[in-house]
Amino acid sequence: MNDMSDHDLASPEDSAARTWGSSWETSRRRFLSISGLALGGAAIGLGAAGCGTAKTGNDNKGGQAQGRAGAAGETLFVAGFQWGPPTNFNPVGPSPAWPAGGGQSQLIYETLVRFNMVDGSLQPGLGTELKENDGGKSFTVALQEGTKWSDGKDLTADDVVFTFEIAKDASLSYSNVWEYLETVSATDPRTVEFKVKTKPFNPLPVKNAIAGTYIIPKHIWEEFATAKTLAKQANTKPVGSGPFLLDKYDQTQVVLKRDDNYWGKSVFGTPAMKSVVHPIFKSNSDGDLKLESGEIDASQQFTAQIWKMWEDKKKPVGTWLKEKPYYLPGNIPLLQINQTVKGLDNPKVRQAIAYAIDTPNIASTAMSDYSEPANASLILPTGYESKFYDEAGVKDKGWTFDKNKAVEILEKELKAKKGSDGIYKLPDGTRLGPWTLITPTGWTDWNTACEIVAKSCQAVGIDVKTEFPQAPNVTSKMQNGDFQLACWSASGVSPASPWSRFRDLLDDRGAAPVGKTTFYNFTRFKHPDVPKLLDDAGAATTDDERKTIYQKLDAIYRQTIPVVPLMYRPLEFYEFNESNWTGFPTEANPYAPPMWQGAGITWLFKIKKVGT
Repeated sequence: MNDMSDHDLASPEDSAARTWGSSWETSRRRFLSISGLALGGAAIGLGAAGCGTAKTGNDNKGGQAQGRAGAAGETLFVAGFQWGPPTNFNPVGPSPAWPAGGGQSQLIYETLVRFNMVDGSLQPGLGTELKENDGGKSFTVALQEGTKWSDGKDLTADDVVFTFEIAKDASLSYSNVWEYLETVSATDPRTVEFKVKTKPFNPLPVKNAIAGTYIIPKHIWEEFATAKTLAKQANTKPVGSGPFLLDKYDQTQVVLKRDDNYWGKSVFGTPAMKSVVHPIFKSNSDGDLKLESGEIDASQQFTAQIWKMWEDKKKPVGTWLKEKPYYLPGNIPLLQINQTVKGLDNPKVRQAIAYAIDTPNIASTAMSDYSEPANASLILPTGYESKFYDEAGVKDKGWTFDKNKAVEILEKELKAKKGSDGIYKLPDGTRLGPWTLITPTGWTDWNTACEIVAKSCQAVGIDVKTEFPQAPNVTSKMQNGDFQLACWSASGVSPASPWSRFRDLLDDRGAAPVGKTTFYNFTRFKHPDVPKLLDDAGAATTDDERKTIYQKLDAIYRQTIPVVPLMYRPLEFYEFNESNWTGFPTEANPYAPPMWQGAGITWLFKIKKVGT
């Protein structure tokens, strides 16, 4: 599943993990048991639209596919974001349900501008554009004409200022932007100016926050900010600015209905679907079956060997790329190692673990060959970030899967002795385990990766076992430092990457200690040289300058190893079934990026019902 995104963060790879600048169960079992695949789709469709005689599968009149009939046919069924019963739709809370979480589709809440991962551009959202002034010393955003909230009130520059100002006092996912942001002000009722601090000067996280922060209504949230209860609000009747409204939710699904009074109809158009339904599955395999049958129209979850759906089974399923690797790389799921745990606080132990992990097996088995074996770097070796990648450094100072090298480190460098149980002990008596490796249950790709990690460690004499709690529990454990080992992600490709990834994983400034909630640096890593290097990278004016600094940070990472890359993944999984809706963007028809967040909302306005 995600980076937190298909899991995600919640990329996994996230979502749930509130990474820099930017989180969820019924009985899904009950839902499946009463339905069979066909009845399930019909039941959801009726619930979504509240009328009509819905059924699943395609009508075929005169040989022409017609898609689903009735209410289900007017519904877009999506999957891959919500993995537990919704408890709140609070966009500034730590674990909001879909679609209120950061890094999800802008269906209820919207950002000022929208990031496109294909070309790196920032496209219009609530704002017409992001104007950079005086070398990044400030940014100006003019609001689109007629922006309104779903309750009919005007959305103005005051709402934007309020959204950012509340993050000064409250601990929100984007509060860290204030380390680099001097002021946010309304220069007129429809224009906002963001002034960047001169020391430290770093426009990257400011730009990233502007593109990634949902704007919320001041007239709703001001009283909660005053009472300091922002994070406690369930917000079950969200007032947003997006093209959909929350209709209903329970343990089996979240149902949205189209807002026909949406302010953006003149700018973006009107989505063809009347409702969007997110069934809540317990595992990837449940979602895979529904995608293949056409009862899920678009999905953001890991699907093993997805190419078999169209190559072998001849289903109308697709991804961005027709050939391997099928997805664009954009993130790195990591083995996160808690620096406060005795034994794991030793970098040589962490290095032995890094050598021990069978990453080729993870790439081929857990990632279904959607990834090359992960390298010893926090920079993606391909795509947008490749210009910063230090191939020589990775080759000279990095690691690859080598069990003998892991044992050599344990015995010769650490002087560890293997006990009668087959597990090493350090000279001070510290036994290397038992340590528990966690990641959310049902995230099958990550679960498989964790099993390979545990088996790899056991094979060299390090005692690691796996445990897969519910996703919200894992999120809480990560944020509070209540874990030993975890498979979790960090920031993916963004306007601020790879700076944001280094920041997520290496910067201790502003990160809360163990026992308190933090949104980054879950391992509680510290290094005296990291803060200045991060600041220097942010203030650099050329890519050559940034490359030099990023490679210094990457060298520190390889010396200290607070995390171990396990595989590469897309920023978000993006796959679709054209049984009912058609016109999804692909590499051959790239009118929108293969995303859900940011500029990915574009395709929702463009797809059409089959037969129309």
